[in-house]
Amino acid sequence: MSPVVLKAINAYTASMCLITFKFSPHTDTPLTMVANRDEFHARESLSAQFWQDKPDVLAGIDVQAGGTWMGVTTDGRFAAITNVRRLPSPHKGVISRGQLVADFLSQPQDCEQYLKTIHSQGHQYDGFNLLVGNREQCWYLSNHSTFGPQSLAPGLYGLSNAQLDTHWPKVEFAKQALGQWLQTPQGPALYTVLNNPQSYPKEQLPDTGIGEEWEELLSPAFIVSPAYGTRASTGLQIHHDRIEMQEASFNPQGELAELLSFEF
Repeated sequence: MSPVVLKAINAYTASMCLITFKFSPHTDTPLTMVANRDEFHARESLSAQFWQDKPDVLAGIDVQAGGTWMGVTTDGRFAAITNVRRLPSPHKGVISRGQLVADFLSQPQDCEQYLKTIHSQGHQYDGFNLLVGNREQCWYLSNHSTFGPQSLAPGLYGLSNAQLDTHWPKVEFAKQALGQWLQTPQGPALYTVLNNPQSYPKEQLPDTGIGEEWEELLSPAFIVSPAYGTRASTGLQIHHDRIEMQEASFNPQGELAELLSFEF
């Protein structure tokens, strides 16, 4: 594998790589979100936990670069990030993207104002898609877009490593799968919604500059390979009176290694 492609794949890690969510403010469940985190299995990280220095924050920890990829607070604020996969990249980040999620969760702040500040500093990060919100609002920002912070209307969304709702096959699958789950919430656990290892034909895949072999490897919603794959699947529901989160961790064979559940 060329050093350029390897660098791109390394840059591809340390963030959620597939997210689908239903934003429904002013209902009993303002947010339902499920996400898969894909990365090298050798990259050290800690499972979801309440942070010792910020006990109101529930999130995993990226030991290698700091920060996190997805989390929620006890008062219902949430944030999640994916990277933007593109070679050559117009950005050379000097700050870990995981810090964007950690900083939002670490202290109460206005969603729009936070993203306006990040928008002005976007060149300091590798490509990212950032979601932040609470029970009343959901906002999106990408530093690979000409748009600034966008307030999202109620609806069902999908996000991978391009712009929000880009028509990649696994994004379309993810939105359909969550939509079906929402019709039968007494069915399988939320975190299992994206557990689909199906790859897609080459003609349906994007060309992000990493080559056909890696495009195909990264095409499923749930990636299984010895060195790189889906490390965790997380289901999050923010109800009007409580929060539920489940996180499943997987080994390189795609087998369940750990299952954590939280309700508060």
